[in-house]
Amino acid sequence: MNDDAVLAAIERTNELLQRVLAEVATTPATHAVFVDAGYVYAAAGRLVAGTEDRRAFELDAEAIIEAFIDKARALFPDSRLLRVYWYDGARRRIHTPEQERIAELPDVKVRLGNLNASRQQKGVDSLIRSDLENLARHRAISDAVLIGGDEDLVSAVEAAQGYGARVHLWGIEADTGRNQADPLLWEVDSQRTFDLDFCKPYITRRAAPVYGAGSDPQAGPGIVPTREDVHFVGARVAAQWLATRGRETLAELLPGHPYLPPAYDQELLVEAEGMLNISLRGHADLRRVLRDGFWEHLQAQL
Repeated sequence: MNDDAVLAAIERTNELLQRVLAEVATTPATHAVFVDAGYVYAAAGRLVAGTEDRRAFELDAEAIIEAFIDKARALFPDSRLLRVYWYDGARRRIHTPEQERIAELPDVKVRLGNLNASRQQKGVDSLIRSDLENLARHRAISDAVLIGGDEDLVSAVEAAQGYGARVHLWGIEADTGRNQADPLLWEVDSQRTFDLDFCKPYITRRAAPVYGAGSDPQAGPGIVPTREDVHFVGARVAAQWLATRGRETLAELLPGHPYLPPAYDQELLVEAEGMLNISLRGHADLRRVLRDGFWEHLQAQL
């Protein structure tokens, strides 16, 4: 190749680079917000209401989403919002009425994983990973706000960063310790934590349902617990026992499934009745549901 050809090739390359740079300069930066709703409910509920049980409090999802959008707008003043992705779980991935209302909000897309019988989300992390990686790969976003805490999201953060996106991890203050995995905190480009004062306006405690007979004999019988309520209480007892008795102790029960040793079965019954404020002695069907909830949570954790 002679000198003239080399110079012509260099000029064409320079012209191409100038066009690319001009296009980049005129393309507005774009950001998206990825919200693990399960994390927000659990962390904010624990911080404000002292519980992760969604039935014990109400979250003003519309207001807190708007607050997240405002915070992102302040953090990225020269960037436009692509949308907010709201990841949650639902039985058979069928929207609940609350999730339907959230899905109708402008600039919000609800993405559903499955919710098992113990009310544990399944498949949510994989949805977040897929969306975050795809948007970064196609240069649809320059910045990603991730609100969650699961270590499984580390690979998604790394992939998005590899495509040139910056990932900003937002979290909710933990009452004790941390509620976000250390490897996730180490991997992101920036961190932000929302405290109790931020979360308080969006959480309202619900009056606890009264099961069984109330303290006032004239008030008549209270609410009869549903099978779902009893199942959840069984899972809740299993979670408490795991925390207090240790995994090794409860792992010894697994070979006996579906039967519990009489002493454990009696303890489960007594604790569940205390939580429900109703006797289950005459409800063989509910006692079976209680054991099912206990076993399902135990097997999922061990």
